[in-house]
Amino acid sequence: MIAALTLAVAVAALTGHTLVNAYAWLRRPTAGPAEVTEPVAVLLPLRDEAERVTPCLRALLAQRGVPDLRIVVLDDGSTDGTADVVRAVTGDDPRVTLLTGVAPPPGWLGKPHACWQLATRTGPEPAVLAFVDADVVLTPDAVAAAVAELRAADAALLSPYPRIVVRTAADRLVQPLLQWLWLTFLPLRAMERSRRPSLAAAGGQFLVVDRAGYLRAGGHAAVADKVLEDIELARAVKRAGGRIALADGSRLASCRMYDTWPQLRDGYTKSLWATFGHPTAAAAVLALLFALYVAPPLLALGALLAGTPAVAAVAFLAYLAGVAGRVVSARATGGRAWPDALGHPVSVVVLGWLTVRSYHLRKRHRLTWRGRPVT
Repeated sequence: MIAALTLAVAVAALTGHTLVNAYAWLRRPTAGPAEVTEPVAVLLPLRDEAERVTPCLRALLAQRGVPDLRIVVLDDGSTDGTADVVRAVTGDDPRVTLLTGVAPPPGWLGKPHACWQLATRTGPEPAVLAFVDADVVLTPDAVAAAVAELRAADAALLSPYPRIVVRTAADRLVQPLLQWLWLTFLPLRAMERSRRPSLAAAGGQFLVVDRAGYLRAGGHAAVADKVLEDIELARAVKRAGGRIALADGSRLASCRMYDTWPQLRDGYTKSLWATFGHPTAAAAVLALLFALYVAPPLLALGALLAGTPAVAAVAFLAYLAGVAGRVVSARATGGRAWPDALGHPVSVVVLGWLTVRSYHLRKRHRLTWRGRPVT
């Protein structure tokens, strides 16, 4: 009974923190019309994105509220005709510049190098840089609203996290964990106020930075060899004395990160080892997650079979508290709550498997992404 009560109290406390983060501390940029007078450059790195970049490009061309807008696209060694698609969609729009990227030099990973090329080849005029991934579709006011929120937060870096589009069972099990993890375990108010680089989070799908603060932090050159370049960039900004902020960008942008299970599996596998750091730390975190979110339903079932219904009831309440946390996270970030949240223990188990796979393949130097080695 004591173990069940402890689990129930701990999970309920974390769900309470999720609730406070989601509805008291999480920034929400306006989804309506906004006006930005300063020059802004939207930077779009592309590598073999011919099949899915069109909606992203059309959304960028439809941006409003930013009279001085530039859209700079980098074709990063694509072999599928990505550059031809860009030309066909954008036509002769004077706001658009298409650059041809060069291969990353030793010590650089592909994504940071592509972003650094964009930032340094855009020209000195833009005061704000907005990095966007090819799988992101912005609403017409998204760039203006994000820039306005960046200035309102007095931040050097703002991460307006998009709504993650889920379609398959694998999507629904894994993808909601992204928002749930930082809403549950990251103290958002402390993250904004603290200068500690360890208290940092960001999502590279849609990232808005003050150009001066970005360069002062070293830009993507400071995170050249980092798999999680978005989080490491946020930490670099903090080290340089800048503020960072997270925002709910679900009303501004949507993102379909992976189309198939192999893509999702490999996408998480390439980076989870970097998320947790040392394998001992990963083991400790996974043990905690399993104890809090996987053990309760198993304990409830075991107690019921053992003829101790009181213990089963308390353990079941712990499970429901975990489900409630997923529901709060989904409601706050434009995600799908039901019935997906009921499978939260299974989601945690899948996350554990992906993490073990990540460390296993990294140890054998077999991690790759988009045809390039990750480690």
